[in-house]
Amino acid sequence: MRRIDSSKNEQIKAWKKLHTKKGREKAGQFLVEGFHLVEEALRASIKVNTVLLTDETIPPQEWPLAELDVIMISPQVMKELAETETPQGVIAVCELPETPDAEITEGKYLLVDRVQDPGNLGTMIRTADSAGLTGVIVGDGCVDIFNGKLIRASQGSIFHLPVLKGDLVDWVERCKQAQIPVFGTALKGASSYSAIEPQRDFALLMGNEGEGVSEELLELTDQNLYIPIYGEAESLNVAVATGILLYYLRG
Repeated sequence: MRRIDSSKNEQIKAWKKLHTKKGREKAGQFLVEGFHLVEEALRASIKVNTVLLTDETIPPQEWPLAELDVIMISPQVMKELAETETPQGVIAVCELPETPDAEITEGKYLLVDRVQDPGNLGTMIRTADSAGLTGVIVGDGCVDIFNGKLIRASQGSIFHLPVLKGDLVDWVERCKQAQIPVFGTALKGASSYSAIEPQRDFALLMGNEGEGVSEELLELTDQNLYIPIYGEAESLNVAVATGILLYYLRG
């Protein structure tokens, strides 16, 4: 079992670059931090290359560490690599998965337009997983789905259901061809969400935190919805609004 005690180690420097989208794409790898998320990655179809542990870390016995490259690192190196304020002492280095081909025939989908906050998008993916959706489609302009904060906000849900990157115009057209109704979210020219019935199949289109869904996409939907605001708040957080609409639409 190897050991690394210096944050100046070349391998550690290379892994630190995985905190950026450019670094992840260049290396074809991403980091997963903490017991729960590492366990979710090990249980999923994600390929885990290396597990990093400190001396104080006691991994669960069921983890297949004998089949993996395990490296012991000092607490100082763990702090250098971790993004959380109080690291749990375990990080996994995983391979970026290939984007699978996906055909839409039926199901429930969340389409995300230019959501840039990793906490919001991670929570939206977690909510979609909780609501039993078929998949999440992340459009151009969204935060990278392997951003560390997003993975933590998803609480591992990013490993549970298909999260695909793609052109949303194309995906809206695919949904229509499969006779799946597409619902946009807007403040103008929209109906209250409670005016429609829950749906067996649907695609829900949620948009950027400040600008909402683009006009181009709103013109392609079957119907646009809004959530009434009864108090003095200007708007709802996009992740909260997603939860309200997903659970209502699925019935």
